[in-house]
Formats: sequence, structure tokens, C-alpha cells
Amino acid sequence: MADATHAAIAAVWRIESARIVAGVARMVRDVGLAEELAQDALIAALEHWPSEGVPDNPGAWLMTTAKHRALDRLRRDQNLAKKLEEIGLDLEAQQALVVPDFVDELDAKRADTIGDDLLRLIFTACHPVLSTEARLALTLKLLGGLSTAEIARAFLATEPTIAQRIVRAKRTLAEARVPFELPRGQALRERLASVLEVIYLIFNEGYTATAGEDWMRPALTQEALRLGRVLAELMPDEPEVQGLVALMELQASRSAARVDAQGRPVLLMAQNRGRWDRLLIRRGLLALARAESLCLAAGGALGPYALQAGIAACHARAGTPDATDWPQIVALYDALAQVSPSPVVELNRAVAVGMAFGPEAALAIVDALADEPALKNYQWLPSVRADLLAKLGRRAEARAEFERAASLARNARERELLLERARAMEG
Repeated sequence: MADATHAAIAAVWRIESARIVAGVARMVRDVGLAEELAQDALIAALEHWPSEGVPDNPGAWLMTTAKHRALDRLRRDQNLAKKLEEIGLDLEAQQALVVPDFVDELDAKRADTIGDDLLRLIFTACHPVLSTEARLALTLKLLGGLSTAEIARAFLATEPTIAQRIVRAKRTLAEARVPFELPRGQALRERLASVLEVIYLIFNEGYTATAGEDWMRPALTQEALRLGRVLAELMPDEPEVQGLVALMELQASRSAARVDAQGRPVLLMAQNRGRWDRLLIRRGLLALARAESLCLAAGGALGPYALQAGIAACHARAGTPDATDWPQIVALYDALAQVSPSPVVELNRAVAVGMAFGPEAALAIVDALADEPALKNYQWLPSVRADLLAKLGRRAEARAEFERAASLARNARERELLLERARAMEG
């Protein structure tokens, strides 16, 4: 019975923790303190629920308990009156003592408040004052409800390293006096780019793990999808939010086909498309259509996430590899290179050019990238070059390039794949 209750608490916490931290942070204006108070509520649940039973509305119980702890903390502060005046909590503080913040049917105003709090939390956790690594860890902790141990396993780091990273992130936010508020105007657009970057970095680490023994880490992919969907609900009129969700849904639709029974990678052109998730594809195409409609209504061009989603959609719509519209993919990469130029975009564009117009045209593009500093240790540069050389019949050169790519790969499954392709060039 206790085990079942603890499992229920863990499930509720994963779902509700971000809302609870966000709601408490609005009261105390300190993300680190808000998380501590939310954790206090979790401990209270672990103490009471095994004997008293799981409440009918566990999210309300946790939120109310956390807010009561927040009020106790505020009362103990010598500057309570000043704090209450600054953050305007007189009425809310009194109401929180007698009524739960969640009821079974939330009215529109309360739902808006919860949404605003979640948005504030997302934008605070992804603040540019933090390093990318700190933003990743803090976002997964506060918004994903992941434990420090889970985050450490996901990124192949030690638990103390991740714990220190999270502590430093919260300290940095406090020292920089980052306000717990939603930015406006140009500041919103600048910060939104940081938020989207963090979510997509989490997704990419799950989709193709940088290092370790596994090709994919599904838990990270699912967390990124969940965060993206939450953000899309909270900001339905932002085309790039819809574009990112579309991109992740479409890419995630291939997950089951990306590994074989032994967990080895299966490249895109060799995948069994019957195993692609049709529901995720439909969701992705709908999100892409919304992004395109929003851009059209605003009279603007598609952003980088929507353009990448358009590329993924070309693959999703093709029933077979031969049916892929490669010229359209090249055109989308051309547009992507205009709005978000980078050597990686150019390398991916070369792959599409090779499929649409032949390996010689693509090899010229790849060779021009040979001296790019950003690609110096990027295993996919020699891997793409090897593939093009193999198609041109230059097998010895291709083998050397596959071996060079394998030497740069940090993921064990990826390295095995590249070495296997090198061996295939013998004879």
C-alpha cells in the first residue's frame, strides 16, 4: 500500500511540480526559495498520504500546503509588511489560508493566473544570464520535475556536479535580481529565443545522445515535447513556438524506427516508415500549419524552427524514401541558411543537394566546409563526406573518412555504426 502511495506521489509531483513552484514563486519572488517550499509540501505529502490516503485533488493539496509554508516564511521575515506591500499579496495571503488555490473546475481568471505563473517560471529558468548548461539543468528540475539524479544520468554527469550547477543557477538568478515576471516587447522576443533553444537542446540530447551507450534517451525527448506543448498552449499566437512543437512532433514520430532490436541506429533512408507514429505526424503537421498561418497573417517569413519543421514534414509525407521531395528540402535549407546561417545548416543542406542533384555537387559544398572551426570535431562532417565519396565509387577515401568520423564520435552506438560503414568499404 505504501509503495502504491509513493508511486502516486511521484506521478502527481511530476505533473504538478512546475505549477506549484510557479505559484509559490509569485508570492516569494525567489525561484530557489519557491522550490524549497514546494519540496517541503512534497515531504508533507510523503508524511501524511500513506496513512491518510491520497486526497481527491492532490495538486490542490500540494499547492495549498506549499503556499501555507510560504506564508509562514514571510511572517518570520522582519520586513513582512514591506514585502507584502512590494508584491501586493495582502488579499491573496489571507485567501490562501482558508481556500485552496486549485478546485476541480478552475474559472477563466484562475486559469489565466496559473498560465501566467508557468510562463514566468519558464522564462526565469531559461534566462540568458545563466549558462546553457545551467539553463538545461534548472529547466529540467523546475519544469520537468526530474530529480537531480535523473538529470545527472541523462547528461552523463555526476549527481554532485548537477546539484552544484542547479544551486549556482538559482544563486545567479538571485544575485542578478532577475524579476519573476514575463518580459514584454523586444525583451520577450529575445528571451523567447533562449527558451526555445533550451527546449530544443533537451529534445536533441534525447533524440541523438551526445555520448554514452544509448543512441537515444526517450525520457529527455518526452520532457522536451511536454515543455513545448505547455509553451504552445500558453503562447498560441507565437509562430516559432508552434514551429518548434511541429519540429519535435515530426522528428519524434520516427523514434520507434530509429533503432533495431539490438538498439543499433537505423539511418533515415533505411527506416521502416510503417513504424513511424502517425498520430505524432498529424500533430506535427497541424502545428506546422498553425505556424505558417500565423506567419502569413503577420506578413512575415517562417522562422528557423518552422523551416526545419517544413523539412521534417517533407520526410513525413513521403511514403517511401524515393518519394521524398528533395528539391523542396533544398529550397527550405536555402531559406534556413538566410534566417539562421551556420556551418551545420550548410552541411545538412549539402546532404539534401546530394540527394536532389547528385553527390558531386554536394561534395563541393562539403569540401568548402573543411576548414570551418565549428566543425573541427564534428563527426558528421567526415561522415557526410564519406557517404558522398562512397556514392562516387571512391571507397578507400570513404573508408578513411568513416574511420575519422568514428574517432570523433562520443556515442558508442554511433561509433559502432561508423566503423561498420568503414568496414563495408573494404573490397
